[in-house]
Amino acid sequence: MGQQQALDLMEIIEDRHGKRAAIIVSSCLSQLGTDIIPYSIIVDAILDRLVHTSIRIELKEDSL
Repeated sequence: MGQQQALDLMEIIEDRHGKRAAIIVSSCLSQLGTDIIPYSIIVDAILDRLVHTSIRIELKEDSL
């Protein structure tokens, strides 16, 4: 993901934070900072808003 796309994602999350619910489905959220978005400041801001106010549901079944 490029820097502009990371900033766009951050803007969407920032606009919804504390105002509206958001559902995010991902198989790579734990790798967000290393592989997907290489900009640590943006990753920290995104994860701060997602993790601290979230309800996390992890599925443990085998992948289809």
